[in-house]
Amino acid sequence: MGRVVVVGAGVVGLSCAVRLLEAGHRVDVVARDLPLETTSAVAAAIWYPYRALPQERVTAWSATCLDELVRLADVPGTGVRVQEGDELVRLPAPDPWWRSAVPDLTRLSSPPAGYADGWSFAAPVVEMPVYLRWLLARVDELGGTVTRLNLSALPEPGPASGVDVVVSCAGIGSRLLASDRTVVPVQGQVVRLAQVGISRWVIDGEGPTYVVPREHDVVVGGTAEEGEWSRTPDPLVAEQVLARATRLVPQLAGARVLGHRVGLRPARPSVRLEREGDVVHCYGHGGAGVTLSWGCADEVTSLVG
Repeated sequence: MGRVVVVGAGVVGLSCAVRLLEAGHRVDVVARDLPLETTSAVAAAIWYPYRALPQERVTAWSATCLDELVRLADVPGTGVRVQEGDELVRLPAPDPWWRSAVPDLTRLSSPPAGYADGWSFAAPVVEMPVYLRWLLARVDELGGTVTRLNLSALPEPGPASGVDVVVSCAGIGSRLLASDRTVVPVQGQVVRLAQVGISRWVIDGEGPTYVVPREHDVVVGGTAEEGEWSRTPDPLVAEQVLARATRLVPQLAGARVLGHRVGLRPARPSVRLEREGDVVHCYGHGGAGVTLSWGCADEVTSLVG
């Protein structure tokens, strides 16, 4: 097996590193931002295909990842739990386009006031700081490395570098490293609240409003500002997010605010997952990095060979 350098230490890069190590490759991960500094660390991280295309490939990757995350929910220390929840829509709607990935999806017979339709299913909810630490430990356990390195271009594979294949999982950094101007940031702001006894997640399918309960907190969001690069939370936006979330789940009224976070989703007209010479590109996952991670990692490993 060869030496592979994975560029990017978010959830996609680390998942690819784990799969490549399991396949017997020597793997070194290099990234400007270490895992807990990435957009992945900000995510509410519920399994949900969002802002990612094309639909057919995304559905297949999502189904693979759903199975793996359900398996990991039984592994101590991963931070993954499977929780029931509802997606609500204000007008009658067909099943979501990713329906085939979720065998247990059921239609709501009586949606709550203000909504005309919706569906329920069990989805993995991933506590990202815990999960990213677990992925890091898994990379280390398998003999891989993770190093901070601020790159101006992708490493050059070949005899001079001793690198056989480069896997580019740089997310928003792919604008520079892959010279791909179709990658744009979609800013997302979330608020962390104290847990007030909520056990079901809820998503308003008409816009970026969601309530995702975790073991010790509740993540509510959000926003989707395309082309916005700022990572600084906006207090006014936070108030608006809290108001929308509280309308969705009134039990949140008065919950203590624990913190504010902003992340930049790496959006693209379609996910780029292909081999180009000795470089495998895997970026443009939009708001679905966690949801697509293991499905894409399996395909990357197949492309590396």
